[in-house]
Amino acid sequence: MIKIIVGTNRKNSLSRQLAEIYQETLASMEVSSEILDMKDLPADFVFSALYENNGKNPVYNAFHDQVKTGEKFVFIVPEYNGSFPGILKAFIDGMTYPNTFRDKKCALMGLSSGIGGGGIALSHLTDIFHYLGMHVLPLKLKFAKIEENMSDNLLTNRLYMELLRSQAEMLIKY
Repeated sequence: MIKIIVGTNRKNSLSRQLAEIYQETLASMEVSSEILDMKDLPADFVFSALYENNGKNPVYNAFHDQVKTGEKFVFIVPEYNGSFPGILKAFIDGMTYPNTFRDKKCALMGLSSGIGGGGIALSHLTDIFHYLGMHVLPLKLKFAKIEENMSDNLLTNRLYMELLRSQAEMLIKY
């Protein structure tokens, strides 16, 4: 099963919509997946579940266990202020080091309102995943001007859909 991580806790995010499109694409290839959304983390997890409080927050622990059982991941990553959201970094920091991500595989999808498509965010995230021993698929999707390329929860840019499908196929074989 592929775990699709929504890299923001923003309500009604485009990242969540893209995660659902990715999940539908995987289902069309008869591959099961589940979406894990940062908005479902406990609001206080940075204080109630990390460091000396590791293992003490049952809601965070359940989320952590879902991640821990994954072997392949897709990270849907919006660009915030030239990088990825802080909630995603805090989430990664809360995972068991180094075993949660070591020797596992992931695909990255960036999105932005501007022309970069989240490329800088994906670069930062790739560095972190390499440090943790995760294998990052070389094809990193960078969806620029995302609001102009979505309508009614659909990705309307044909090239973006082709790239998404291609990345999904690569991740399955990876």
